[in-house]
Amino acid sequence: MRKIIYSGTDKMRELIKDNNQLLPVLSRFDIAFGFGDGKVSEICSKNGVDTDTFLTVCNFLSGYSYDVERISLESLMKYLKHAHASFLDVTLPSIRRSLIEAINRADTNEVSLMLIKFFDDYVEEVRKHLLYENDEVFVYVEKLLSGEKSDDFQISKFSVNHSHMGAKLNELKDLFIYHYNQKENDRLSAALFDIIMCEHDLISHFEIESNLFVPAVERLERVLERKDAPNTASSNEEEPTAAPVLSQREGEIVRCVALGMSNKMIADALFISVNTVATHRRNISSKLGIHTTAGLTLYAVINGLVDTNEVQLL
Repeated sequence: MRKIIYSGTDKMRELIKDNNQLLPVLSRFDIAFGFGDGKVSEICSKNGVDTDTFLTVCNFLSGYSYDVERISLESLMKYLKHAHASFLDVTLPSIRRSLIEAINRADTNEVSLMLIKFFDDYVEEVRKHLLYENDEVFVYVEKLLSGEKSDDFQISKFSVNHSHMGAKLNELKDLFIYHYNQKENDRLSAALFDIIMCEHDLISHFEIESNLFVPAVERLERVLERKDAPNTASSNEEEPTAAPVLSQREGEIVRCVALGMSNKMIADALFISVNTVATHRRNISSKLGIHTTAGLTLYAVINGLVDTNEVQLL
């Protein structure tokens, strides 16, 4: 029976046994292997890792419940920077070497060179994207953490143009499979499998940034805005109860639900997994106290997420 949520009292090896795709998460949090039967909280403490942030990432990637408010932005940014270095310095160069070795025997050298150039151009796009995050986005968040606001940048600017960069890699894989005629494909098959795993890894990385990092930064932005806002209310007045705030991604999903889309259709449209859609819908229902499609549709209309002529209210 699968767990509902990972906790600090679980053994680290049980997390990996439950979802072996969490293995890269350990290295990107700089957690040393050889942890035996140690508990998650003990191992995180020993390696200087924020336990709540580690668990939030693991629960999110495994499709379990998670709480963005438990995230340490410092710890999450360190994880994301390590992931960037892993893609640029380890995974993508390794794939390139494997591709060159796999297609060296081919007679169609010109086509081989074109495919390698396609891959190199893709890697350069990924490099520019990740370095932008390192040099612009993370620097902005570090200033926020020190209490310094910026009038020129907000995290919403980043999230609007944010993409997982996996589509072109998938296209390269398809070019090899459907159009590159070569026998003795053991090496090429292994390289293409690595491409598939890298694509999944990039999508997971994108989802962590979109669903954990961006909402955590938005929350910090709101905190700093409230601190700077003039206090015009009387000290005797009660603060109005704040309406639940949906993240940009949650708003997109509510809109899709209101348009009658299934979880699979939403996942395909937003380039995320079906498990991630389901997790978002649970969190949305928890925030809004709305548990039916009809209720979410009414919410979407009332809050301007869809026009009345786009939906059929039943």
